[in-house]
Amino acid sequence: MRLDYNDKKKWSTLSMKEYVLKSDDFLVSQTDSKGTILFANDDFCKVAGYTLEELTGKPHNIVRHPDMPKAAFKDLWETVKKNNIWSGYVKNATKDGGYYWVFATVYPMYDEITGQQTYLSCRRKPSKEEINDAIALYKTLR
Repeated sequence: MRLDYNDKKKWSTLSMKEYVLKSDDFLVSQTDSKGTILFANDDFCKVAGYTLEELTGKPHNIVRHPDMPKAAFKDLWETVKKNNIWSGYVKNATKDGGYYWVFATVYPMYDEITGQQTYLSCRRKPSKEEINDAIALYKTLR
């Protein structure tokens, strides 16, 4: 089942199955300035449940979970558009309807050869305490 972020009826069928990252999982993706996926490493593909071919050229919100407040992504984009690094906790959706938590750091990058602004996101496993703190914070945002 491929989830469409805009189709709220499908989101009601999300499973409660959490994928817990391994301590050595390191998820990496690169997007263009519009959030279109240019690259994803093997760990990202494995955890999200997509092949690289399924992800490349798609909007990064293909893995956005509806529990994530819009304010978090607004802050992310405002930060990186100012050429600053953003870090935060993100709950993402898997292709099969599950979810996983990451601590993400997003780096703005400018490719002088292509003249393209891109963003590199690196993610690691957060602790249970960090996840609980993020859940509490995100309940106050929307």
